[in-house]
Amino acid sequence: MTTATDTPVPTEALRERLSRLDTAALSDAMDSMRTPPCVLPGIRPRTPGTVACGPAFTVRYRAIDDATTFHNAANYIDDVPAGSVVVVDNAGSRTCTNWGSLLSSVALHRDISGTVVHGSVRDVKESRSAGYPLFSTDVTMVSGKNRVVLDRTGVEVDIAGTTVAPGDWIVADDNGALRIPAALVEEVVRRAEAVERTESRIREAALGGSRLDEARARFGYARPWEDGGEHGDR
Repeated sequence: MTTATDTPVPTEALRERLSRLDTAALSDAMDSMRTPPCVLPGIRPRTPGTVACGPAFTVRYRAIDDATTFHNAANYIDDVPAGSVVVVDNAGSRTCTNWGSLLSSVALHRDISGTVVHGSVRDVKESRSAGYPLFSTDVTMVSGKNRVVLDRTGVEVDIAGTTVAPGDWIVADDNGALRIPAALVEEVVRRAEAVERTESRIREAALGGSRLDEARARFGYARPWEDGGEHGDR
């Protein structure tokens, strides 16, 4: 069974700003807002150097309960809107895959931004060669056919304790993956940009001869999201 959701999408300008930020700055911004957990635990990049950024299209799997008939791979990829990040929940399984090179090829063709799998993927070499942003808990060669079936799409999923709702924004890079509630995206972006400006000032000062502790105090390292410039923490 699938369900559809209509979620507001930030402007393309906001998407572009978000895609230029790394997950470290975004995490710091969300820390400053005391939001619920944002990190998707255990997710690792399978195509290093790539970034996935977009609203979540959620997919949930379940183990088969009928082993007497053939259970094919799940068919949902044609319903994923361009620009989305596919977020797959297979309960972190390391016994079978939920994503392979065929899905990566189709996702690239449909301009899908990337895929995050709470579970395992395969055909990593092919996805990496194609440059498709792919992130997962683990890797195995074992097919999901006859082991798991599609449960639902467009529902909240639990990624090792972090809830992802359809339309939450997902950003994944070499640091891992996180989610940003749709209602908070604009403020998170604003604060993360300030964090990066603050750290850039500190780095420039330290490499220019200042002591690091003095540069941190001078440019507001304690509250970098406030972007107060010189003496920003005072």
